[in-house]
Amino acid sequence: MHKIPVTIITGFLGAGKTTLVRHLLQNNQGRRIAVLVNEFGEMGIDGDLLRGCQICDEDENPQDNIVELTNGCLCCTVQEEFFPTMQQLLERREQIDCMLIETSGLALPKPLVQAFRWPEIRNGATVDGVVTVVDSQGLATGTIVGDLEALETQRQADPNLEHETPIEELFEDQLACADLVLLTKTDLIDESTLTRIKARLEQQLRPGVKIISCHNGEINADILLGFNAAVEDDLNSRPSHHDHEEDHDHDDDINSVQVIIDEAIDPKTLIEKLKILVTEAEIYRIKGFVHVPHKPMRMVLQGVGDRFDSFYDRLWQDSELKQTKLVIIGRSLNSDKIRASLKN
Repeated sequence: MHKIPVTIITGFLGAGKTTLVRHLLQNNQGRRIAVLVNEFGEMGIDGDLLRGCQICDEDENPQDNIVELTNGCLCCTVQEEFFPTMQQLLERREQIDCMLIETSGLALPKPLVQAFRWPEIRNGATVDGVVTVVDSQGLATGTIVGDLEALETQRQADPNLEHETPIEELFEDQLACADLVLLTKTDLIDESTLTRIKARLEQQLRPGVKIISCHNGEINADILLGFNAAVEDDLNSRPSHHDHEEDHDHDDDINSVQVIIDEAIDPKTLIEKLKILVTEAEIYRIKGFVHVPHKPMRMVLQGVGDRFDSFYDRLWQDSELKQTKLVIIGRSLNSDKIRASLKN
């Protein structure tokens, strides 16, 4: 029986991983693709969006091909959640042409790849390639991983200086493990800035790793699939900050807050409140659905820093409650204060 080729899609919060997966599913070129989504927080926002793509056959249950892991960071829970999930999918591998794993923005890719060395998984699946999605506008403004230019200056001045934050280490590990880097939101920066960002990234990538610009996740599936890299056998060439650690620790202060608002709310008012909230707390990512007054469709809301995007994805279903549901991810967030500020 064939091994399932698995593409791991990693990248920081809000870089555009889910948009990329959605486009790939909608343009699958006949491929039968299983999707495993690792969601940070208990509310399955990304999985719900993916199921809305309606890529499965009419007699096929989307739930069978799209699996959500909600127990925190996937690289920390490979044994508790990932392993049994992979076992279930491998039982169906004759029905699957390939698999996508969308990691959370806080997941280290290398520990996940290492799980594919386990005999129970190795015999049925291989990591075809690792795709790292990077927000170019975030890099340009320093809102995602800080000011990389200043960081490089510090390194050159004193290589022994302890100046790296966990988020910067995570970003470097995602680049170190990549077979391909996709730059998103390039339409929001000028050409000279894009050239500078590419040059900066190339210094952190292995030789031969390409950087490709990608708008709204629109990229040919043949570029994303078919690396045949067998990444699990190539980890020595992909060094990370955590190679010599028995376990890696994420910043324990990073947490998520879920907010549910029963009443319909004007999206402009909501975004104004969220922008104020972002200035008062260290918030990395906001995503969710909004119940807009007098609108039969559900609004998807996503925010990184003080930038917010929204669109209507589908009609509200008769069987579901019309509610605004948000997941807010950041550092040392006060859930009571956040909920109170949004509901008042």
